[in-house]
Amino acid sequence: MRATLKVGATAEVEFVVAAEHAIPFSDQQMPAVLSTPQLIGFLEQAARTAMEEVLDEDERTVGSQVDVQHLAATPLGSPVVCRARVIHVQGRQATFQIEAHDAHERIARGGHRRQIIRVGRFAEQVRRKIP
Repeated sequence: MRATLKVGATAEVEFVVAAEHAIPFSDQQMPAVLSTPQLIGFLEQAARTAMEEVLDEDERTVGSQVDVQHLAATPLGSPVVCRARVIHVQGRQATFQIEAHDAHERIARGGHRRQIIRVGRFAEQVRRKIP
C-alpha cells in the first residue's frame, strides 16, 4: 500500500439502468427493473474506487463480505448513484457503508468489506486450484 486508507474516504459510481442490468424474468406483467446482483456489483465498484488511490501497482482489492438491503425498484432508463464510505480500516482490510439512490429515493443500503491482495500471490493460489 502506498498510503493508509482513511476512515471517511468516499467514492461514487453513477449509471443508467439498461436492459443488461435488469431482472431476467420481466414480462408483460412484471416490469423490467434493476436486479439486485447488478446493483451489488455497482456498489462494490464504488468501494473499489475508494481504495484505488492507496494501492501499489501490484495490488488489487477483492470483496470478502456483502450485506445489502435492496429497498426499492428502479425501472429501465433511471439514473442511479452508488456511494461507498470507509467506516473502518484494519491493516489491509476496509469496511464500507454503502448505499444507492435513484432520482426518487434511496434504493439500497448496507455494508461491504474489501481486502487488499497482491496480484502475483493471488494468481498463484488460483493456479493451484486449476485441475
